[in-house]
Amino acid sequence: MSETLTIPITKLTFSGHDTFHCRQLWLKKGYDFVKKGNKFTDSEAVVLLGVGKNMVSAIFFWMKAFGLLDKEGNTTDFADYIFSLNGKDPYLEDEATLWLLHYNLVSKGLASTYDLIFNDLRKEKIEFTKDNFLAFAERKANEIRFTQFNKKTVSTDFDVLTKMYIRTAEQVKDKEDTFSGLLTDLNLIQEEAKISSFYSIPNDNRNNLPEEIILYTILDKNNFQNSVSLNVLFQDRNQAGSVFAITKNSLMEKMEFLASNAKYQKYGITLSDHAGIKELQFTSKPDKFDVLNNYYGK
Repeated sequence: MSETLTIPITKLTFSGHDTFHCRQLWLKKGYDFVKKGNKFTDSEAVVLLGVGKNMVSAIFFWMKAFGLLDKEGNTTDFADYIFSLNGKDPYLEDEATLWLLHYNLVSKGLASTYDLIFNDLRKEKIEFTKDNFLAFAERKANEIRFTQFNKKTVSTDFDVLTKMYIRTAEQVKDKEDTFSGLLTDLNLIQEEAKISSFYSIPNDNRNNLPEEIILYTILDKNNFQNSVSLNVLFQDRNQAGSVFAITKNSLMEKMEFLASNAKYQKYGITLSDHAGIKELQFTSKPDKFDVLNNYYGK
């Protein structure tokens, strides 16, 4: 049985976006820019991307944070799969792609606010204020002896997160608003209407989260072998329960769907129950992009 290991946080990053949240077309624009052999540090990047200097830095940051660029600055397999000329969803028209981007943003750990909130803070507080998060982040920084903690920087980073996930009343009225956050359609973070700056990320059924996306996130783990338990999927770091804030019952239903879906019978996917411990088991490990092909091919 393959149980996931919790990798301790050793570094925290709360800057790099120059206070800009990721805009709708930035990732495609950044992808095409890199594919043409350009670098974000080039002097002509401002002209080629058609944005200001600070926005160039922001696009570069989000490309890395969303897992579209590797450490050498080359596009990743995931980036090519989504954004290439024959990519599955280059203009982010399918909500499933947004779920994948959200998963990358949290699990890559390059933008610590997202990692800390979805993997850690929610285990203590489903409802929280900005001050709650700042205190929590400072506590985590102290635990790992991270000496570069700057409360003002972290505060700004939290503001960027809210712009990414929460649609303002004005933006709700203007469906074509190009400045609304990239991930607002996921409806993951709620802002309490009666109490300003009071947020919540409650577990939900996530009926709009495709089962194939859950399976992709399972297969994306390097140490995954041939089985994973429902408990691990629900509560471990960077697993579906933590990243997607999905209820345990709904997660179970999605596992049952995967085990009964004819498309996945070739992998021998079954759902076992030994002494109340439910596991999703595989005879052979599917390719994570083959799994996405089954979704995008619908």
